[in-house]
Amino acid sequence: MRTRRLFLNRLDPTTAPHDVVVVIDVLRSFTTAAYAFAAGACRIHPVETVAEAMHLQRLNPAALTTGAIAGGDPVREFDYGNSPTALAGADLHGRTLIQTTAAGVRGLLRFADARTVYAGTLVCAHATARAIHQSDSAEVTLLITGEWVDRDGDEDVACADYLEALLQEKSPDPQPFEQRVRDSDFGRRFSAGDNPNLPLSDLDLCAQADRFDFSMSAVRQAGHFILLPSHSDLA
Repeated sequence: MRTRRLFLNRLDPTTAPHDVVVVIDVLRSFTTAAYAFAAGACRIHPVETVAEAMHLQRLNPAALTTGAIAGGDPVREFDYGNSPTALAGADLHGRTLIQTTAAGVRGLLRFADARTVYAGTLVCAHATARAIHQSDSAEVTLLITGEWVDRDGDEDVACADYLEALLQEKSPDPQPFEQRVRDSDFGRRFSAGDNPNLPLSDLDLCAQADRFDFSMSAVRQAGHFILLPSHSDLA
């Protein structure tokens, strides 16, 4: 199985992987999504903008909105910010969520034509690698979304490195990859403790490799992506 890396902020518009794509956002889009599923959410609708999220909620008033703008600040009109801490303690049994974020969700929506797309994060890494193995894929593209002008994105690169080792059927120690999440440029902003929208508890929840035994598949429904949790067969 071949793997390759792409970076969202350096993405060639003509680049169009057609096999498997894992869009990685550890801090915090897809970690938040994972905790939402663990709290009982049944599906997540990723949308690109706040306006789209609010429109979709008007059409589906029972749905809950979650997300943030660039820098991690919550959207005032949303039910939840982009925070695994908030969702880990919520009762979301059977609920539908609508999510928009500046990096992960927008990266995900770039690959609507790929054969298979996963939302990637450290807490679901082993399950994601297992699902990819079972799909008998020839090539896997790992998309890094966390690299910005003021951020090294190493939290996502670390997740990509861990996934790549798992895809090569190695047995890597997860601890160094967890530490890289904490030591990344963005991770240190949570550790600083000076921004209430970047709580240390979020960092602690994001830096836990393989906490959940499901992958998150982006499935096309009525012309749009929805995220669903998928428990692949243990092997």
